Amino acid sequence: MSSRSAETQPVVLAAADWIEIRRHLHRYPELSGEEYETTAYLKAVLEKIGVRVADYGLKTGLVAEIGGGEGPIVALRADIDALPIEEETGLPFASEHPGRMHACGHDFHAAALIGAAQSLKLRESGLPGTVRLLFQPAEERAKGAKQLIEAGALEGVGAVIGQHNKPDLPVGTIGITPGPIMAASDGFTVTVRGTATHAAVPESGIDPIVAAAQIVTALQTIPSRSIGAQERVVVSVTQIHAGNTWNVIPDTAVLSGTIRTFDETLHARVRERAEEIAAGVAAAYGAEASVRWSGGPPPVVNDAELTRLAEQSAAALGLTARGGVTSPASEDFSFYQRHVPGVFLFVGTSGSREWHHPAFELDEAALPDAAALLADLAERTLYRLAEPNTST
Repeated sequence: MSSRSAETQPVVLAAADWIEIRRHLHRYPELSGEEYETTAYLKAVLEKIGVRVADYGLKTGLVAEIGGGEGPIVALRADIDALPIEEETGLPFASEHPGRMHACGHDFHAAALIGAAQSLKLRESGLPGTVRLLFQPAEERAKGAKQLIEAGALEGVGAVIGQHNKPDLPVGTIGITPGPIMAASDGFTVTVRGTATHAAVPESGIDPIVAAAQIVTALQTIPSRSIGAQERVVVSVTQIHAGNTWNVIPDTAVLSGTIRTFDETLHARVRERAEEIAAGVAAAYGAEASVRWSGGPPPVVNDAELTRLAEQSAAALGLTARGGVTSPASEDFSFYQRHVPGVFLFVGTSGSREWHHPAFELDEAALPDAAALLADLAERTLYRLAEPNTST
């Protein structure tokens, strides 16, 4: 073999290499829509192992493929963006970008997809179709999935598979649940308008702060008094702003927060009640209130047949499958499921902190499990889709 041929021979990465990839990504996090170096790094790794990268005209994020020819297409998705959080883990590979951190484990997800790509590449000739790899940007802003869909990354895809680390599950455990598993997410902003006055004579004005405070309390009755006890709803007020000095009652107070629901009919009901409560409580104090919504992703709802195949993959790999694992957090993976059947899995990582905490960590021992699960389920799904007269 010539030296030139040796230089172009694909490299085979082992599990230890996947961990180093994860640590590199963790050390150099990039925010949503800014994942330029992350994209370039992942592209270089994929090319190194001989995986072809497709051109979808993306500014950040990338799409690659393994397999080809006739047959179905299965997409595997991993998100790659970080959060605007100052890291407090003390890890030797902690973020070198101040105020930015992989506090949700997207570095783990991307490395797991690289691991799955390596495994699938080694058996590429036997695949009954194509595995399309989606390294998705901007999940934290719920924009990346839409960008890939608009770019055509789901064209021809028969099923889409994703996963997320779960710190409260032990390593070796996979959360596999049919139906709704992650919530729809909406942001809201309530603007309360009163009449400004001197703080010494509040009776001369209409205090929007008092009205806003009562609205915060009243909104908490939506889950407890407007929704059935068997339903799952979260209403959280996360910001309140009013005034700019100590001796003036302002004319406006603004509060913001989020609602989370697993059912779209219930979602509409919660929004309706929030608007009624804001307007009604404000009116009781002589003020006025309006609600502005910023819509987020719909709920993540797992396809029953793909869930069954995921359970088979977990069993084949010796992993413990646990049902009933859900989260009121949201995920823009749900946008893919509006177009094709999909399944989203939780991978146990034995973490001590929840997602988005500045000291968030995970056990890297889970990385080979996550990679193996993606690879096995992708191949299993390809065979299922290749069967005559079958669909997920």
